[in-house]
Amino acid sequence: MPFFSVTKEMAIGTAVLGVAFATGVLAGKKYPFLAFGIPRSSKTLLGKGGPLWQYILDHSLREHPVLKKLRLLTLDHPWGRMMVSCDQAQLMANLAKLIKAKKAIEIGVFTGYNTLNMALVLPDDGKVVACDINEDYVSIGKPLWKEAGVEHKIDLRIKPAIQTLDELLADGEAGTYDFAFIDADKQSYNEYYEKCLRLIRKGGIIAIDNVLWHGKVLKPSKNDMETQSLHHLNEKIFRDVRVNISMLPMGDGVTLAFKL
Repeated sequence: MPFFSVTKEMAIGTAVLGVAFATGVLAGKKYPFLAFGIPRSSKTLLGKGGPLWQYILDHSLREHPVLKKLRLLTLDHPWGRMMVSCDQAQLMANLAKLIKAKKAIEIGVFTGYNTLNMALVLPDDGKVVACDINEDYVSIGKPLWKEAGVEHKIDLRIKPAIQTLDELLADGEAGTYDFAFIDADKQSYNEYYEKCLRLIRKGGIIAIDNVLWHGKVLKPSKNDMETQSLHHLNEKIFRDVRVNISMLPMGDGVTLAFKL
């Protein structure tokens, strides 16, 4: 638009936006947490195990008794830290309910906490295709799947997840899944993402765990292929026009990709 055709209102509006932007930049430099809407005093309080963190759990976590039982059992395991955070699991379950999910994929089962979490919210004829290569860990959770009455909803496949995803695609199941959760070997994340994107329907959701990777993504080492893979995928999804996204600082970071 030529300058002489700009209305007075547009000129004033542009000037106001410019002042607001400049103010925001200056405020962000002086008060970096303010730029992201995070009060400085909350930074340490909101850390995992801090008082605000505990307050959030005490006032939001609604955990099925058997799910809680499996969580506590998993935390006693030497590798218990690999389990998805309970608040993140609850968010994914709520999202699955919101989109009326019936079919889900989980890549990386571990003891089966999130497998149970998803199976509990799917309808009785729903299905979770649970992919893992280690049956020893899964055996911890399997009795609790039965105890919760959802064992029939879980299709456990002990083999490389890529193989399972290829089998689902070969069986004509592209575009029929509602939700996918990726939480396995990091160097395969991109391949998992691409295959899940083909398998879920429009409006479906892919949740990708560990996208912050203990902060290592801020400065990936050249020799750290796991971090490099995560960083490249984060950059790719940010520019991926096939999805809308939100990256959340829950657990070790989770990206929610909503298929368009």
